[in-house]
Amino acid sequence: MPASYALIVRRSAAVTAVVAAVMVAVSAAVAGGKGVIGALLGTALVAVFFAISVLAVTAAARVSPQAMMITAIGTYVAKILLLIFFVSRYSGTTAFSPRMFGLTALACILAWTFAQVIWSMRLRVPYVEPEGRR
Repeated sequence: MPASYALIVRRSAAVTAVVAAVMVAVSAAVAGGKGVIGALLGTALVAVFFAISVLAVTAAARVSPQAMMITAIGTYVAKILLLIFFVSRYSGTTAFSPRMFGLTALACILAWTFAQVIWSMRLRVPYVEPEGRR
Protein backbone atom coordinates (compact mmCIF):
# COMPACT_ATOMS: atom_id res chain seq x y z
CA MET A 1 0.00 0.00 0.00
CA PRO A 2 1.44 3.38 -0.91
CA ALA A 3 2.31 5.50 2.12
CA SER A 4 -0.10 8.24 1.06
CA TYR A 5 -3.02 5.80 0.86
CA ALA A 6 -2.10 4.31 4.24
CA LEU A 7 -2.25 7.82 5.70
CA ILE A 8 -5.66 8.41 4.13
CA VAL A 9 -6.96 5.11 5.53
CA ARG A 10 -5.65 5.83 9.04
CA ARG A 11 -7.12 9.32 9.10
CA SER A 12 -10.44 8.12 7.70
CA ALA A 13 -10.57 5.38 10.33
CA ALA A 14 -9.92 7.94 13.07
CA VAL A 15 -12.75 10.19 11.83
CA THR A 16 -15.06 7.18 11.59
CA ALA A 17 -14.15 6.09 15.12
CA VAL A 18 -15.14 9.50 16.47
CA VAL A 19 -18.46 9.35 14.61
CA ALA A 20 -19.02 5.80 15.91
CA ALA A 21 -18.40 6.91 19.50
CA VAL A 22 -20.88 9.77 19.09
CA MET A 23 -23.44 7.39 17.61
CA VAL A 24 -23.02 4.94 20.50
CA ALA A 25 -23.65 7.78 22.95
CA VAL A 26 -26.68 9.01 20.98
CA SER A 27 -28.00 5.45 20.74
CA ALA A 28 -27.64 5.02 24.50
CA ALA A 29 -29.62 8.20 25.08
CA VAL A 30 -32.32 7.39 22.53
CA ALA A 31 -32.79 3.62 22.87
CA GLY A 32 -30.91 2.57 26.00
CA GLY A 33 -28.97 -0.68 26.16
CA LYS A 34 -30.49 -2.13 23.02
CA GLY A 35 -29.51 1.03 21.18
CA VAL A 36 -25.92 0.66 22.33
CA ILE A 37 -25.84 -2.94 21.15
CA GLY A 38 -27.31 -1.93 17.79
CA ALA A 39 -24.80 0.91 17.43
CA LEU A 40 -21.88 -1.34 18.33
CA LEU A 41 -23.04 -3.97 15.82
CA GLY A 42 -23.43 -1.31 13.13
CA THR A 43 -19.95 0.01 13.88
CA ALA A 44 -18.46 -3.49 13.80
CA LEU A 45 -20.15 -4.28 10.49
CA VAL A 46 -18.81 -1.11 8.87
CA ALA A 47 -15.33 -1.67 10.30
CA VAL A 48 -15.20 -5.23 8.96
CA PHE A 49 -16.54 -4.18 5.56
CA PHE A 50 -14.02 -1.39 5.12
CA ALA A 51 -11.15 -3.52 6.40
CA ILE A 52 -11.99 -6.16 3.81
CA SER A 53 -12.07 -3.49 1.10
CA VAL A 54 -8.75 -2.00 2.11
CA LEU A 55 -7.05 -5.40 2.21
CA ALA A 56 -8.55 -6.55 -1.09
CA VAL A 57 -7.79 -3.33 -2.95
CA THR A 58 -4.25 -3.25 -1.52
CA ALA A 59 -3.62 -6.78 -2.77
CA ALA A 60 -5.10 -5.96 -6.18
CA ALA A 61 -3.00 -2.78 -6.44
CA ARG A 62 0.10 -4.96 -6.56
CA VAL A 63 -1.25 -6.54 -9.75
CA SER A 64 -2.43 -3.54 -11.77
CA PRO A 65 -4.58 -0.43 -11.59
CA GLN A 66 -7.27 -2.25 -13.58
CA ALA A 67 -7.35 -5.11 -11.08
CA MET A 68 -7.56 -2.57 -8.28
CA MET A 69 -10.61 -0.91 -9.83
CA ILE A 70 -12.35 -4.23 -10.53
CA THR A 71 -11.67 -5.33 -6.95
CA ALA A 72 -12.97 -2.04 -5.54
CA ILE A 73 -16.19 -2.32 -7.54
CA GLY A 74 -16.58 -6.02 -6.69
CA THR A 75 -16.15 -5.48 -2.97
CA TYR A 76 -18.56 -2.54 -3.13
CA VAL A 77 -21.28 -4.65 -4.75
CA ALA A 78 -20.66 -7.52 -2.32
CA LYS A 79 -20.88 -5.16 0.68
CA ILE A 80 -24.14 -3.64 -0.54
CA LEU A 81 -25.66 -7.10 -1.02
CA LEU A 82 -24.49 -8.22 2.42
CA LEU A 83 -25.81 -5.04 4.02
CA ILE A 84 -29.20 -5.59 2.38
CA PHE A 85 -29.15 -9.16 3.70
CA PHE A 86 -28.29 -8.10 7.27
CA VAL A 87 -30.82 -5.27 7.34
CA SER A 88 -33.64 -7.43 5.99
CA ARG A 89 -32.70 -10.41 8.17
CA TYR A 90 -32.52 -8.50 11.45
CA SER A 91 -35.04 -5.70 10.88
CA GLY A 92 -37.57 -7.30 13.23
CA THR A 93 -35.19 -8.37 15.97
CA THR A 94 -35.71 -7.49 19.61
CA ALA A 95 -32.14 -8.30 20.69
CA PHE A 96 -30.93 -4.84 19.66
CA SER A 97 -32.32 -1.68 18.13
CA PRO A 98 -32.43 -2.14 14.34
CA ARG A 99 -32.98 1.60 13.88
CA MET A 100 -29.80 2.47 15.81
CA PHE A 101 -27.95 -0.28 13.95
CA GLY A 102 -28.94 1.23 10.61
CA LEU A 103 -28.37 4.85 11.61
CA THR A 104 -24.94 4.07 13.05
CA ALA A 105 -23.93 2.06 10.00
CA LEU A 106 -25.09 4.89 7.74
CA ALA A 107 -23.29 7.55 9.80
CA CYS A 108 -20.07 5.53 9.81
CA ILE A 109 -20.26 4.83 6.07
CA LEU A 110 -20.78 8.51 5.31
CA ALA A 111 -18.01 9.56 7.71
CA TRP A 112 -15.55 7.10 6.13
CA THR A 113 -16.46 8.15 2.60
CA PHE A 114 -16.34 11.89 3.24
CA ALA A 115 -13.10 11.56 5.23
CA GLN A 116 -11.47 9.67 2.37
CA VAL A 117 -12.54 12.33 -0.11
CA ILE A 118 -11.37 15.22 2.09
CA TRP A 119 -8.01 13.63 2.98
CA SER A 120 -7.41 12.62 -0.63
CA MET A 121 -8.02 16.18 -1.77
CA ARG A 122 -5.81 17.66 0.94
CA LEU A 123 -2.91 15.27 0.37
CA ARG A 124 -3.07 15.73 -3.39
CA VAL A 125 -2.18 12.14 -4.18
CA PRO A 126 -1.44 11.76 -7.90
CA TYR A 127 -3.91 9.44 -9.59
CA VAL A 128 -1.87 9.12 -12.77
CA GLU A 129 1.56 7.58 -12.69
CA PRO A 130 4.10 9.78 -14.47
CA GLU A 131 5.91 8.07 -17.31
CA GLY A 132 9.25 6.57 -16.37
CA ARG A 133 8.28 5.51 -12.82
CA ARG A 134 7.68 1.86 -13.67
